[in-house]
Parts: sequence; C-alpha cells; structure tokens
Amino acid sequence: MVADPEEYEMGELINMKDIPNSLAVFCLATYGEGDPTDNAMDFYEWLQNGEADLTGLNYAVFGLGNKTYEHYNAVAIYVDKRLEELGATRVFQLGLGDDDANIEDDFITWKDKFWPAVCEHFGMEATGEEVSVRQYQLTEHPEINPERVYTGEVARLHSLTNQRPPYDMKNPFLAPVRVNRELHKSGDRSCMHIEFDINGSKMRYDTGDHVAVYPENDATLVDRLGKLLDADLDTIFTLTNTDEDSSKKHPFPCPTSYRTALTYYIDITSNPRTHILKELSEYAQDPKEKEQLRLMASTSPEGKQLYNQWIIQDNRNILHILEDMPSVKPEIDHLCELLPRLQCRYYSISSSSKLYPTTVHITAVKVEYTTPTNRLNKGVATCWLSNKIPPVDDGSPPMVPIFIRKSQFKLPTRMQTPILMIGPGTGLAPFRGFIQERDLARRDGKPVGNTILYFGCRKKAEDFLYQEELEGYEKTGLLTMHVAFSRDQGEKVYVTHLLNQNKDEVWTVIGENNGHLYVCGDARTMARDVHDIVVQVVQEKGNMTQEQALAYVKKMEAQKRYSADVWS
Repeated sequence: MVADPEEYEMGELINMKDIPNSLAVFCLATYGEGDPTDNAMDFYEWLQNGEADLTGLNYAVFGLGNKTYEHYNAVAIYVDKRLEELGATRVFQLGLGDDDANIEDDFITWKDKFWPAVCEHFGMEATGEEVSVRQYQLTEHPEINPERVYTGEVARLHSLTNQRPPYDMKNPFLAPVRVNRELHKSGDRSCMHIEFDINGSKMRYDTGDHVAVYPENDATLVDRLGKLLDADLDTIFTLTNTDEDSSKKHPFPCPTSYRTALTYYIDITSNPRTHILKELSEYAQDPKEKEQLRLMASTSPEGKQLYNQWIIQDNRNILHILEDMPSVKPEIDHLCELLPRLQCRYYSISSSSKLYPTTVHITAVKVEYTTPTNRLNKGVATCWLSNKIPPVDDGSPPMVPIFIRKSQFKLPTRMQTPILMIGPGTGLAPFRGFIQERDLARRDGKPVGNTILYFGCRKKAEDFLYQEELEGYEKTGLLTMHVAFSRDQGEKVYVTHLLNQNKDEVWTVIGENNGHLYVCGDARTMARDVHDIVVQVVQEKGNMTQEQALAYVKKMEAQKRYSADVWS
C-alpha cells in the first residue's frame, strides 16, 4: 500500500513488524535548511521525540534532495539512521536522489539494486520481468449531480465557495488581490509587486515567512492538449486506486472534468520524466517515434544523452512531445494518471507583519522565454498572477488561493543586533519586510542596530526594485545600502564583488558585534559564493585557519546567525 505520512497513524508502523514479510519504504524530500516537507513533519517529530521499539520492522529509505543546497538530503539521512537506532532492520542501503542532476536516474539506479536485495532478504526469487500496470481505474460519469463534482478545490468539496478557517495547504484562503503593479521602470522584463488581502481570514504571518499560491495552467494550453488527444475535456470522470488499502484513493480530487484536472491539478508544462516517456512509447504508431521514446526512457548512455538534449536542453513539455510526435496518442485518463500534480508556488513574503498585518506582499519576476525549438514558454504561476489586476472602480477584485508557510528566516529578537542582508534581484523580497520592521521600531523610539543591505540588479534605470523606498530608508539613517549594477558598466559587478571590497564591514557585523547575516536568492552560484567569501572574511579578519573559520560559520548557522532563503 502507498501512504501519505500525514494521513498515516505512526502507531501502525510499530504493528508492521508483526506482519510476515512486511517492508516499509520511505521516500522523503528535504527543503530549506534541512527541514522535512509539511506532510512529513509529524512523522519526523515522532521519530525525534519518541522512543518507540521498532525491532522487527524492515525498512529502506530513498531521499529526494538537491546538491546545490547545503543540507543535502538531511531528512532522509536522519530518518535512515534514526530507524536503525530504534531497532528497525535496514534491508537496503540509503538511496539519495539529486534533483540538480537527474533524480529519476538516481532512483532507477537505486531501485534496480533494491529489488534483488529485498528478494534475497525475504528468501524470494525475482522473475526479472517488468510489467506495466495501471495504478488507477477509470470511471466516467455521463450523468452526475454537478454539486458532487470538484471544480479546482484542493481537498474539501466546495471549499473555495464555502470558505472556513483554519487555512492551510489543504484548505487555502481565497485572497483578494488589492495591488498588482510593475516594479521595473523600463526594459522587456517584468517584476510584479502584488498585495493579497487576508483581512478576516484569521491567518497570521511573521516577517520572513513564505506564502504559497495555487496557480492555474493556461487555458489555451489545456485546449491544445485536449485537441492533441482528441478528447472531450468536459467529460466528468474518476480515477480510483486499484490498491484498496492505499490511503491515496485518487491522484487528485475526483470526480472532476478533464478540463478541471488539466487546469488545476496536473503539471502539463514541466519536462516529463523518463518513466512517462516509456509509457508514451506504447501508444506510438510510428516505429521511429516509438524507438526514440524507448531509447530516451532507457538508462543507456545514448538514451541519457538523447533525453538530456531532446527533453531537457530543448525544454519540451508533454504538449511539445505530442506535437513533435504526431503518432503518439495516449488515452487522456492514462495521461492524467502519469503526469505529476501541479504544485503550489512559494514566495518569500516581502512585507512586515507588524506594519501590514492584514496584507501579504510578494515580489515576483514574470517568467517568459523562447526555447531552442522556438516555442514561447511561460511561467505557470507568474504569468497567471500577472493577469490578476484589481479593477480601477468598485468591481470585484481577482482572487488567488493562498496559505502561509512558516519559515526559520527571522530577524534577531533584539532590534539592537546588527544585521547584514544579501539579496540580488527578487532575493530582496524578505529584506523589504525586515527593513520595514526595523524602521517601525526606530519610529517607536527603540534602539536599532546597523541595518546593511547588499542588493544587485542589471541596470539602475531599469530594474532597481523599490528604489525610492530603499533610498528613503537610507536618508533616515536606518539603512546602509550597497548596490551592484551588473550591466551599467563594461565590467560586470555583482554583490559578491562588493562583499569582497567590504570585508571589514562584514567582520564588524558578524565577528565583533555578534550580528546576523542573511542570504536570499540563487542557491546554485550566488549563495555558495557568499558562503565562501564569509569563510574567507572570518579567516582573514578573525586570524583563524580555514578549518577554524569553517567551524565558526557552522556555529553561526547553528545559532541562526547565518540564515539562507535560497532556491535553484
């Protein structure tokens, strides 16, 4: 059976050891600063705080992580170790998937060795045959009461029309958009400042938290996909798990229409994983298309190279594949089963909860780009949000389903503590809230420590976000600001260059005054470069060896004096 840890009674895990030949396999992701996902939090805390006797429980763990983050697969590593400490038996070695490379390839490599190990452990013989079996059974509803049909709700039927708190991942609040304005002064790129109204929702946020947005797929893409599949998108259907013991009865809320499923529930714009290509190959009528799909789905070097070029580098999604391989005509219900769920998008809140308790602000770059196959790809959430423009008159505002996710990215409890913030581009977002909060304290007559911002953008006249606002804080003496403009001069200048030039200032904050350092933005290069510079500063200005400097920075992280809110 398959179970969501959030919906599983942990006591049942203890009872599994009494079931002959039972095996628990944990697939666990890590996000942020080595934290478990929301649905695994209770399970993680149960392992941390409990002393359950798991002797006799057989288990294996596969982790889903990203090597660009410092705490790579921390949750899976901890769970694998902790289960053994509680007496459980590891049937197969811990597997670690890296989403910065090819996480599916990592999983397949692990899985191919996992099954023989399981068979050996339980004294069974493997057949060596792979059988493709549908996980869900289709039922269509020619006649059904419309009141029973899901129309985009995350979990509870009619939850978007009959709203009631508390609001969370499974029960988002339909927030009115009160402000949606352009932040870029010129140029062909767009960055939006959006304000959601949470008045009356009983939702609370702290400065530094994240807000999650449930987006919709573009209606034109949904229609195109329906035509490619020769499907009636308004057919009402249900997909029911063939495993009656599974806690996941449906892949998404059912019954619903194909149009609703493809609009609200299914990811139709990401690069399909190899297992989807393997299933698509069964529908190919053209032998060349069938062979190409099978090759890309294989683990051979040629297959991996072709997949990387044709799918990843050329940036094809499911629509592009079906357009470029016209003989491939999968059943629409099977495609709905195969494609992953459309995920909510998280944004760093760019407002102070003390200054704006009833509104949540975000700062988001609109994503649009042309692929190597000359197609225009649009960011699902940002392009959808860009159309959520409040009316100029007293008309009804556009609504967006949201919920708040707590973060460890927090200001020091003492306002006198100096802070140094590094956030190029939209990495500025949480720091806008930090600055607002410290300015509020200053205006209330409280002593506020040095507040230093390192910000970077391309051109001062084009994409200097919140320029007037930040310069206003500078004039009051609250804020010290260092700005790197990468394209205003011949030689590119980034925030890391400015940090290197101001090592004394950095050390004064983090070394001499026990201040806090914050980084927000790109995890792959910027955050790593900043980390290296900070270690270098500690080593040089603190007269330490590299080993001592690394230990010093590690201690800062443990004390929450070095915090990162990064993405890749």
